[in-house]
Amino acid sequence: MTDRQVEVRCYEELNDFLPPERRKRPFPWPLQRGQTVKSLVESLGIPHTEVDLVLVGGRSVGFAHHLADGDRLSVYPVFESLDLSAFTRVRPRPLRQVRFVLDVHLGRLARLLRLAGFDSLYDNQWEDRTLSRLSRQEGRILLTRDRGLLMRSEVTHGYCLRSPHPPAQLSEVIARFDLSRRLSPFSLCLVCNRALEAVSRRQARERVPPQVALRYRRFRACPQCGRVYWRGSHWENMRRYLEVGKA
Repeated sequence: MTDRQVEVRCYEELNDFLPPERRKRPFPWPLQRGQTVKSLVESLGIPHTEVDLVLVGGRSVGFAHHLADGDRLSVYPVFESLDLSAFTRVRPRPLRQVRFVLDVHLGRLARLLRLAGFDSLYDNQWEDRTLSRLSRQEGRILLTRDRGLLMRSEVTHGYCLRSPHPPAQLSEVIARFDLSRRLSPFSLCLVCNRALEAVSRRQARERVPPQVALRYRRFRACPQCGRVYWRGSHWENMRRYLEVGKA
């Protein structure tokens, strides 16, 4: 046990990770000898990927900063719409492309993200170490509801989903990463995650029901699995999913 402690105040959605009695107010927290900012933040149950700015005594510090007895920490979430580059020392350099990798429990969300036009890797057999490796090596944002997965040291970009429901999860991701102006619906295969290519009615005729080939003129196909897409009733159903996601 230790008598050393710091005072912590977490802001905005970081309070989602705290018990009610610690939300939106300063609270004391025990400090271990030699403890860093990253270690202490994650001891609160907050993944480091959720944090954009940490102030100690009003000064921006990095995750490797060693804390001292009596320090006062202010911990802020990621603000995609604000440029804090002049202040923060914890946020990694922004990714050049917004691409995702999802854990094994998020298969439906992966399809919805592909529907919205976002490159999203998913395999229900991948282990945590595979997910964290893909996230780092390919510069992908790791999406999960598992806080422990986001606390792995090699994960630099990630988000902990709050909702268990896929449409609401889609809304979270679009809002969290400010993606509403980047939507590119129906540009990716929902199964393979490959970019769809335009095909002629003649090319599509052998791969779609006869009535579809007669009724529709424009088709897109996946170059990997061969699935063909057209603007049928399923198209409108998927559009409604996207409207829910943007709400």
